[in-house]
Amino acid sequence: MEQDFSVWDAACSILKNTLSKDVYDRWIAVIRPVSLQGNLLVLSVANDFYLSWLEDHYLPVIRDALAKGACPALDVTLRVNAELSPEPVPVPLPRPRREKNRMLGSPLYPQHVFSSFVVGPSNNFAHASALAVAQSPGRAYNPLLIYGGSGVGKTHLLQAIGHHFFAANPTSRICYVTSETFLNDYIDSLLQKRTSEFRAKYRSSDILLIDDVQFLAAKERIMEEFFHTFNDLFVSGRQIVLTCDRPAGEVKGLEHRLVSRLEWGLVTQVEPPDLEVRLAILRQKEKAMNLRLPDPILMYIAEHIQRDIRKLEGALNRVVSYAALSSKPIDLPTVERLLRDTLDRQSLTPPSVDAIQKAVAEQFDIRLADMTSKRRPQDVAFPRQVAMYLCRTLTQQSFPAIGNAFSRNHATVLYACRMISERMKRDEQFRQTISVIRQRLDRE
Repeated sequence: MEQDFSVWDAACSILKNTLSKDVYDRWIAVIRPVSLQGNLLVLSVANDFYLSWLEDHYLPVIRDALAKGACPALDVTLRVNAELSPEPVPVPLPRPRREKNRMLGSPLYPQHVFSSFVVGPSNNFAHASALAVAQSPGRAYNPLLIYGGSGVGKTHLLQAIGHHFFAANPTSRICYVTSETFLNDYIDSLLQKRTSEFRAKYRSSDILLIDDVQFLAAKERIMEEFFHTFNDLFVSGRQIVLTCDRPAGEVKGLEHRLVSRLEWGLVTQVEPPDLEVRLAILRQKEKAMNLRLPDPILMYIAEHIQRDIRKLEGALNRVVSYAALSSKPIDLPTVERLLRDTLDRQSLTPPSVDAIQKAVAEQFDIRLADMTSKRRPQDVAFPRQVAMYLCRTLTQQSFPAIGNAFSRNHATVLYACRMISERMKRDEQFRQTISVIRQRLDRE
């Protein structure tokens, strides 16, 4: 009697919407259900390589998909059965199992692919740059440095490059690590007198992806080691991609020669997502969870969690978990109570007008007194307008109150806000400047 594997079909539908097409075709489409014995689903794969890779990287994702397909009590196991292996799919086959260690660093999150990255004005240039590097590694932009605040999507883009590169070059060696892992590996190699193995690991990679490179600053020996690793990879035409929380030149303690090398290729910024992008991210995650929340609830989350995508997704998970556990309909008062501790602290403690004036004056290298002076040359008037715009967008101050702070009337502030807003829509470099000022205010 033929068994009913509809539970596996439902899980595959969820995985198809969650994973990129390349990842799904390579790792999920090749799986075949064998039997359903009580609460145990047995799946078949073609060989040991598939078995070990799926167990190491995708088994939790498969279990999640089964749970979302209304089978939370169902367990799953993988077995090798060459006779039941599927027909080859039209994607490059993986190398034999002896090459399993071609992922030289930490594993990549399966969700962090280009197809699941929501693109908007705050990140479109960084996304395009990352995709160009993934498609032409070592040739498009080398190195690529992606910078921005915490939780804006830098790691997602970094790992998406790794996934894309792996799909196109399955026999290549990819190394993704955080700077902390890089540092710890180096310390271990010193203690065990295996520095040659450390160098072989990092310098043999075809693409090196390092997250949060700012943590290497002020550590002389590791900066020295990274400098030589960088040179070795760069000279041989292999791709280097790094993320940082700010432009390399603003990282205190980072050697000048490293700053110079990090700026050799392309430097691009990921800014905090705007409201439309935040809503799109929530919609995408909602779709992946196969659920639908009322629009006012999603809008509330998107409006109150503004700068950190991880917090945004975490807030949605919290609301969804509460709904599942309580079996009660979710309303706005309930969401407000659930997220009371999660809401952006920045919205509760906005920067002062004085702090904004000081940050803008430092950015444009003018005197703080020029913010309230009667002088009107462009090199003074323009920064003053920027400060007025930031006061209006980052604080609760009214137009008249902002005008008083700048010794101007409310009409002048209104004009400044309109002008700066229009320029931000058309000038990518100017948007980056505004983002840098905001980050400076965040750190104060």
